Amino acid sequence: MDPEVLQRFREGDESAVKAVYDRFGGPVFALSMSILGEPGLAADATQQTFIKAWRAASTYDPERSFSPWIYAIARRTAIDIYRKRARLVVSDQVDVVSMAPGLETVWEVFEVRAALDQLPDEERQVVKLSHFDGLTHGEIANQLGIPVGTVKSRSHRAHQRLLVLLRHLEEM
Repeated sequence: MDPEVLQRFREGDESAVKAVYDRFGGPVFALSMSILGEPGLAADATQQTFIKAWRAASTYDPERSFSPWIYAIARRTAIDIYRKRARLVVSDQVDVVSMAPGLETVWEVFEVRAALDQLPDEERQVVKLSHFDGLTHGEIANQLGIPVGTVKSRSHRAHQRLLVLLRHLEEM
């Protein structure tokens, strides 16, 4: 992310907050969704994350990477919502509360990781930077020192391979 935008973000500039949201809103939602499992709750967590980040913007250290800072806020926010929801379920006197991921979810995660391991290194690297780090094609190109077109073609090939490797999950 542009250091000048991050500096303006630290100063509370609304346009910089919007730029940060535009860049990190999707990955924060995905992280929240992975913890909460419900789009409505993940959307609430995303909104709360950016409100908290804006309020705490002056504490962001520009010498450090921004993404771990915002993802830590998102993770804590989603966990807080998760815990609050679990308390509400318990207080409604439900006999059994099961919020842990099921065996099917754990197996699917294992399958996805195994499929990623089968990709050629350069394709796996692009997928991980895109999906796990939330980088855009342009940011991946800058980080890897390759043209954006190369990033796009590697991403396309990787996703085509993953589609074939994970097709069995669609049938479940």
